[in-house]
Amino acid sequence: MIDLTQNYILPLLFGAGLLAGTVDAIMGGGGLITLPVLLGVGIPPHLALGTNKFQASFGTSIATWRYYRQGWLSFKIMVLGMLPVLSGASLGALLSQYLSSVILSKLMPVLLILILIYTLFSPKLGIEERHPKVREITFYSVMGLLLGFYDGFFGPGTGSLWMFALVFFLGYSLPKATAYTKICNLYSNLAALLWFAIGHQVDYRIGLVMAMGQMLGGWLGAHLAIHKGAVIIRPLFISVVTATIVMLVYH
Repeated sequence: MIDLTQNYILPLLFGAGLLAGTVDAIMGGGGLITLPVLLGVGIPPHLALGTNKFQASFGTSIATWRYYRQGWLSFKIMVLGMLPVLSGASLGALLSQYLSSVILSKLMPVLLILILIYTLFSPKLGIEERHPKVREITFYSVMGLLLGFYDGFFGPGTGSLWMFALVFFLGYSLPKATAYTKICNLYSNLAALLWFAIGHQVDYRIGLVMAMGQMLGGWLGAHLAIHKGAVIIRPLFISVVTATIVMLVYH
């Protein structure tokens, strides 16, 4: 059990939650900050994954609420993606406690490199809304199941995958894709969290400390995205994708 009375532990956990919540609310990738911190303070991997889902759910909830209040989310579309994402994430979280994630850890850098190259050579991608390549019901049924499973099973880069998929397949602008990425992340976080909790893989003491930072960060990140739009989202998207690639390659 981690000793929370050490002087540096509480500020470290709160600060990691605050920074991760801010980044995650804008375009995802908060796990790149929180997971290394959780592992660094001595939490076993599966317990770190469950605790990470717990604390991240707070920041994601605040960010989602802000986007909804701003009118960036349609209730109809929110419902459309709910069942596929919940189903995929539940299956992924359940299997992650028994199976190795080695294959996904090898495959993801390749996929993210392709996304990064495409984004760098498409400077207008996501600046304005475009005509969708597929119907929304088809997209959320298929991608909700696949990305929900990935988030529950492994996780790193899920926000980036959602952002790119929403922009590429549905023609969403980056700000709109940011909002829908948050609600989809919230679904998969809650579904995965349920199974981690059932498996006793959540440290609630540490999770609550980080959750306080996450809530503040979620509000701040959503505020920045709402008022700065693609100006702040695109460079952060490129940075987070790059950081995820480096983490997965050298993990």
